[in-house]
Amino acid sequence: MQDDQTYTVVKNHEEQYSIWPSSKALPGGWTKLAVEGSREVCLAHIESVWIDMRPLSLRQSMEDQDF
Repeated sequence: MQDDQTYTVVKNHEEQYSIWPSSKALPGGWTKLAVEGSREVCLAHIESVWIDMRPLSLRQSMEDQDF
């Protein structure tokens, strides 16, 4: 199945990434980033920048506890 849709990379307050169809309004809590293109382009960008998949709150909690 051919996917001709354009997507945007989005990030939430926990610094978790996803893709969202560019033609649709963003759901609450997500911020549009400057990366837009095919599904493959957006997912490749996410793979290159989302190194630590733990939510921000967990990372901060672990830092506070000196893990």
